[in-house]
Amino acid sequence: MVDKVRGMPKPLTVGSLQEINDDDHAIVSLHGDVEYYVPMLSIVDRDQLEPNCSVLCKDQGHYLVGLLGDETDPTVSVMKVEVAPTDTYASIGGLDEQIREMKEAVELPLTNPELYEDMGIIAPKGVILYGEPGTGKTLLAKAVASQTNATFLKVVGSELVKKHAGEGPKLVREIFRAAEELAPTIIFIDEIDAIGTKRYNTSSSGAQEV
Repeated sequence: MVDKVRGMPKPLTVGSLQEINDDDHAIVSLHGDVEYYVPMLSIVDRDQLEPNCSVLCKDQGHYLVGLLGDETDPTVSVMKVEVAPTDTYASIGGLDEQIREMKEAVELPLTNPELYEDMGIIAPKGVILYGEPGTGKTLLAKAVASQTNATFLKVVGSELVKKHAGEGPKLVREIFRAAEELAPTIIFIDEIDAIGTKRYNTSSSGAQEV
């Protein structure tokens, strides 16, 4: 399924299948409790569809294009999935030094892991991009995903901060589980500073979760 949707220009949204109406339409829950009556593409394996399974829908138009594994929690609607983005380094201007560093820290370990093994170097597990809005952080991450032919999975950090204790960590586990299924995957957590604040000694479960 991943190969079939590879190259789609718009990102995909993870939703939960509520009901199959006929061979070409279904009801899908997206963005929490909002339900949509959506068409299904011919590439979707109808035999694997069942109520409450996790599905992938186009971000615009909301038509169903595929499904995730049974182990992926259907509540992970905070993810935007884009398989092999079309953005390239040529689309980025004025970030030559940052592009070089991203190639060394992210691209090279994914495309030539044996080089790090031969030198006995442990490749970085991730990098932090910082700067004002509009400076190219998301575009840079998409370009790396395109160059390595990886799935680009975007999450907004503030969406991982939930009112009840345990919900946020559960979402993080499910996000990485989905990333493993769609591997190779680059996870881009936008506004990650939203989940890096101080823990408080309080009776409020919301503050404890932060």
